[in-house]
Amino acid sequence: MPSSRYLTAAFYKFVALPDYVQRQAPLLELCQQRNVKGTILLAAEGINSTIAGAPDDIHAVLAYLRQDPLLADLEHKESWAKRPPFNRMKVRLKREIVTMGVPGVDPTRMAGTYVKPQDWNALIADPDVVLIDTRNDYEVAIGTFAGAIDPHIRTFGELPAWVEQAQALQAQNGKKPKVAMFCTGGIRCEKSTAFMRAQGYDEVYHLEGGILKYLEAVPPEQSQWQGTCFVFDERVSVDHGLTQGTHKLCRGCRMPLEEGDLLSPQYEAGVSCPRCFDATSAVQKSRARERQRQWEREKARAKPA
Repeated sequence: MPSSRYLTAAFYKFVALPDYVQRQAPLLELCQQRNVKGTILLAAEGINSTIAGAPDDIHAVLAYLRQDPLLADLEHKESWAKRPPFNRMKVRLKREIVTMGVPGVDPTRMAGTYVKPQDWNALIADPDVVLIDTRNDYEVAIGTFAGAIDPHIRTFGELPAWVEQAQALQAQNGKKPKVAMFCTGGIRCEKSTAFMRAQGYDEVYHLEGGILKYLEAVPPEQSQWQGTCFVFDERVSVDHGLTQGTHKLCRGCRMPLEEGDLLSPQYEAGVSCPRCFDATSAVQKSRARERQRQWEREKARAKPA
């Protein structure tokens, strides 16, 4: 059994949940009873979550979800931490579990072809395949696959506009190219490949389980991954084998700190970094300092005796 005390479970599923509003309260109550922390997003198109807690409590929440026939085959990814990755529990209602903003995109019917991590290298070695990183620019900046195109988007919702004008995606001799897409855990891939198919791209593939599954399953000596993978929790980044990376997070802009940022006079823990210092007012910085003090107090109370 891992020496770390806290189990983190990440999961999502695109599935029609017309009663998603009614699911919020009982799910939040169960997580609070079990002292599980993190975020669960509920929408008519499905569920998306990362939660952490004691192993028995996490498994209890997963069992509760899977007792519903609609979520019986819900898959999750596990990782371990010595300290609590989250300080609060939130169950939020959303229009989309991953926001693209394009009506009618349905991954349950239109997602691209899944490619297992063990087969991914062979696919992206094909010179006819256009490899696209669907993540935000700050995620791509610290790691991506060799040869991948970076769309330089700030949010996932900007991807459709980029696809429309991307030169690499233009049809040649009347035929659109083969496309392979990837993201952190698979959720953005499913939606982006469904969007691509709706735009008339017939051969569209995505990495099953995302970068995280690839880093878990593919040995470093065989890997085409370069750098480290940004994750949306207190680990900030992970490397092969899902070991914690060395990056830290700016709590002012929620982006990974780059080398040298901690030495900048514009860096203040929990408040700002060189990337966001000029974008926030003195009032916003003051509020951020108070949030940082509260976070440090909560973290101290949660620390094991």
